[in-house]
Amino acid sequence: MLSQNKKTAAQKHIARWRVTAALMMVFDAVAVYVAYLAALLLRFDMSFSRIPSYYLTAVRRFLPIYCLVCVAVFAVCKLYRSIWRFASYSELLRLIGASLVTYAIHVAGISFTLAQLGSGRRMSYFYFAMGFMIQFILTLSVRFAYRFVVLVRDKTKEQKNVSRVLLIGAGSAGQSILRDINHSVETEDRVVCLIDDDPNKWGRSIDGVPVVGGREEILAAVKKYDVHKIYFAIPTATGEEKRDILNICQETNCDLKQLPGMYQLVKGDVTVSQMKKVDVEDLLGRDPIRADMEGVYNFINGKTVLVTGGGGSIGSELCRQIAGHNPKQLIIFDIYENNAYAIQLELREKYPDLNLVTLIGSVRDSRRIFQVFEKYRPQVVYHAAAHKHVPLMEDSPCESIKNNAIGTYKTAYAAMVHGCERFVLISTDKAVNPTNIMGASKRLCEMVIQAFDKKIKEGRANELPQLFTHDGVEDADRDGTGRVFQNIKTEFVAVRFGNVLGSNGSVIPIFRKQIEKGGPVTVTHPDIIRYFMTIPEAVSLVMLAGTYAHGGEIFVLDMGSPVKIDTLARNLIRLSGYKPDVDIRIEYTGLRPGEKLYEEKLMAEEGLKKTDNDLIHIGQPIPFDTDEFLGQLVDLMLAAYANKDDIRERVARIVSTYKINKAA
Repeated sequence: MLSQNKKTAAQKHIARWRVTAALMMVFDAVAVYVAYLAALLLRFDMSFSRIPSYYLTAVRRFLPIYCLVCVAVFAVCKLYRSIWRFASYSELLRLIGASLVTYAIHVAGISFTLAQLGSGRRMSYFYFAMGFMIQFILTLSVRFAYRFVVLVRDKTKEQKNVSRVLLIGAGSAGQSILRDINHSVETEDRVVCLIDDDPNKWGRSIDGVPVVGGREEILAAVKKYDVHKIYFAIPTATGEEKRDILNICQETNCDLKQLPGMYQLVKGDVTVSQMKKVDVEDLLGRDPIRADMEGVYNFINGKTVLVTGGGGSIGSELCRQIAGHNPKQLIIFDIYENNAYAIQLELREKYPDLNLVTLIGSVRDSRRIFQVFEKYRPQVVYHAAAHKHVPLMEDSPCESIKNNAIGTYKTAYAAMVHGCERFVLISTDKAVNPTNIMGASKRLCEMVIQAFDKKIKEGRANELPQLFTHDGVEDADRDGTGRVFQNIKTEFVAVRFGNVLGSNGSVIPIFRKQIEKGGPVTVTHPDIIRYFMTIPEAVSLVMLAGTYAHGGEIFVLDMGSPVKIDTLARNLIRLSGYKPDVDIRIEYTGLRPGEKLYEEKLMAEEGLKKTDNDLIHIGQPIPFDTDEFLGQLVDLMLAAYANKDDIRERVARIVSTYKINKAA
């Protein structure tokens, strides 16, 4: 039955096409007849009485035959089979060719008819030229007029369904986006107005699109021009300027997109396809870190690099950037096989020639760590493996010490005795004046790095105890000669930064899931603030630390002004197309155990020293008794593995800035 219906519909379409072709044949016959009659009248100044009788007789005899010949020639040239709504250059050429053929036939035919009449006269050149022109214009107009009518109809229909765009930025990038949108048939977007803060452009237009004013006119323009989308096309805008403008845009219900960055403008690759969704990262009000990756390339190029925790959010981005810098070998080390496998597949697809090794294991297992260093001899280590979730670590404090502090020590020790050139620890601003065990454990990690650096520089690397809770093959000084501790040149550094947007444990994924469920979005406190950065920025800093390092430094990123988590949540709700406290409710749950209202980048005792990058500083290490610390660390390890209940008090005796949360 369905097949029969389709067949019937097809037959109807065929019948309609044939009717259209037949009507066009009739029109062509009438058109060519009228064309040459009109030409004859024009030859004699539109006076019928002045036309000689032999001319009239010749025309009346020949024109009916000529009309049939024209229809036949047009049919041979397939002028009745074209889909004229899509008529183009090829149809025009075929019509010109058919018109020239019929013109030649007409000249020969009318001349032959006059000769048969015995008039001894010839038809004038004006008649032939004018007849050809009128015939061509009439037969052309009926065909392309149909296409014009269809286009106008479609254009009118399109205007009703079009997405009206307000474009912010009337500079080079904005002009490129404007022309790409308004001259494209592949998009339903149309730019209806422009915004630019340059008063010289106000009241003027680009390609007929008006520049209505500066950022203060955004809300009025959205209402006046019935705008559906807002495109931000100022790649040179500072982070603060972008934040301020996008915050205004968020007060509308428009879809927001932006040009990702300056490199598109430099490459000349500025098209609407390059526009991306505005994300919460764009509202931080800070310019992105632009690392000198040439120095990083020179540092990584040709080296064997190990990334612990290589499957995590920071570790996997480290692997991506390292893979693009031509390492001799990249080793991914992680305890969670799913994440490790995912980044392995990604890198093998993107870098098929990369010498990639993916290993499963724990930094707490000294035998496994020694085995990895013994076999692969990495020259550079990025230590990203750590427990990072504050509330979970408050419930399992001994695990935080085992994995973070002791795991870092074991990995650092293995790196030192196996000839590693540089060891980069990834730390956190939660290590500053910590109020939770996770932050305190990361401060212990920094102290481990400082202790290793001091002992190596003093030529007393042999005094660093090798920590393990069992006898194993990893004993560094097996022969008892101490040769393994001679000529140690490993440089140990730490990199400290704030919260990373999109990382595991970040508030952003949590907020997104809550918004998808319709809320509420839970914020612990209306006044809680945090420093934020993106994953690529964090990784750029970590890699830069590797190039700047001389040993013992704690690199600190100037992350600009802190952001209120409440503001972040509200921005994310708006970016998702909802109104805070109207569509999605925000609920305050109270500070969690070990959580502070604000994080600090440096301890009060630490000073800052500049580097070549204005946004990267070096914190001067707080002095502590290294020997005492190492002795305490041995006892702390044994207490952690014994799961002692007083682990926080033991940590507080080592980390003097740690303030124990009594509620934990």
